[in-house]
Amino acid sequence: MEVLSENQSFGGVQGVYSHASAETGTEMTFSVYLPPQARDGAVPVLWYLSGLTCTHANVTEKGEFRAACANAGIAFIAPDTSPRGDEVPDADSEYDFGKGAGFYVDATREPWRKNYRMRSYIERELPKLVAAKFPVDIERQSISGHSMGGHGALTIGLRNPGRFRAISAFSPIVAPSHVPWGDKALGRFLGEDRSSWREYDAVALIEDGARHEHILVDQGTADDFLHEQLKTGLLALAAKKAGMNATIRMQEGYDHSYYFISTFMAEHVAWHAERLAN
Repeated sequence: MEVLSENQSFGGVQGVYSHASAETGTEMTFSVYLPPQARDGAVPVLWYLSGLTCTHANVTEKGEFRAACANAGIAFIAPDTSPRGDEVPDADSEYDFGKGAGFYVDATREPWRKNYRMRSYIERELPKLVAAKFPVDIERQSISGHSMGGHGALTIGLRNPGRFRAISAFSPIVAPSHVPWGDKALGRFLGEDRSSWREYDAVALIEDGARHEHILVDQGTADDFLHEQLKTGLLALAAKKAGMNATIRMQEGYDHSYYFISTFMAEHVAWHAERLAN
């Protein structure tokens, strides 16, 4: 692991690191904020998965999470969204597919299957590295994300309810099987058999029996992607039909940007902190 930068912030340390990933076959970059409490022992972890076109840097620079994490004593970890490098296949003219758009899946189709293994990277490889290199309590983890990353947080959290104490999301793609972004990404990464898409679709996972006790979603009503790509109401309906509690808050006048995310980030950190306390 290579240290790219480390800066003191709110009494803790904001770092950016890189390492050679066996899962993606590429060099991967991620950021870690360690609160001041980490000097005295292991702290719980909040993972944050970013959205389309993003890297670790978007939330690290604009998410406004550090004061809340320092107050709560929580480490905040932001991975990249997809593999990078000249040898990684891409769709150069499409912002919503390829580099920056890994959709947190393990691709099974060529030419994507070699490098696009973001599910295994997030679920297995990076947590092992973080546990080995940083003072974190890997038994106390939560997960969050935005847009495509909200999709990642919901699906990874629902598939691993024993690992993640809580799941939150900002403007998540809740049913990628039913929207253009998901049709493109899942179709190319996984193939035409839509049954294989269900483990990467939060609504389908709930329909198929996945459950989690602690889910929080914030969605802006002025989000340009709400009706065509995000379809928040499908998650609310699936949770209601399943008898599963999920807090879904429609925030009046907010859009899809980090102005929205940063407004409610401290609330999400505090909400996770309550569930990571013991």
